Amino acid sequence: MKFCSECAHPVQYSIPEGDNRERAICTSCGTIHYVNPRIVAGTLPVFEGQILLCKRAIEPRKGYWTLPAGFMENGEGLQQGAARETLEEAGINVTCGQMLSAITVPFISQVHIFFFTQLDSPEHALKTSESLEVKLFNFTDIPWTEIAFPTVKQTIEHYLNDVKNGEIQTRIWNIDVKDRIARIS
Repeated sequence: MKFCSECAHPVQYSIPEGDNRERAICTSCGTIHYVNPRIVAGTLPVFEGQILLCKRAIEPRKGYWTLPAGFMENGEGLQQGAARETLEEAGINVTCGQMLSAITVPFISQVHIFFFTQLDSPEHALKTSESLEVKLFNFTDIPWTEIAFPTVKQTIEHYLNDVKNGEIQTRIWNIDVKDRIARIS
């Protein structure tokens, strides 16, 4: 950030009194600009032993499979955002169940949160403006090498292990820069 969004004057980076980290502070009006992580909310939809995945029609990772998810909107609750994203990407209305994962991704300033949702029928869109294809996969047929994001892959892996062990758990973890470098290599 170079200019204040309140008065358009230049900002300067320093630690405000009583704070512990550098912030953009307007040199004219004194507004402190806080930049906080963005929330990605989504679901892991399941129907009779199949997981619904969406092939991304947009960047990043266009053409790769993911769970239906996206950025929350202002004024929207967490589960409401996850359900809206599922409708937009998969063409299905869902009710969010148990939270499966909350993953902090500090190097891109995001938090990804996924909820379990049990589908009442296999009906879904074949494609949407955000998905090139929407498909139910048997647990054994998930296209692991074509999964778009580590947060999605780990959420699915944990869910499948929990199904095998007979107890669905909520997991909270961080993905650090080492995981990112390992994925790129």
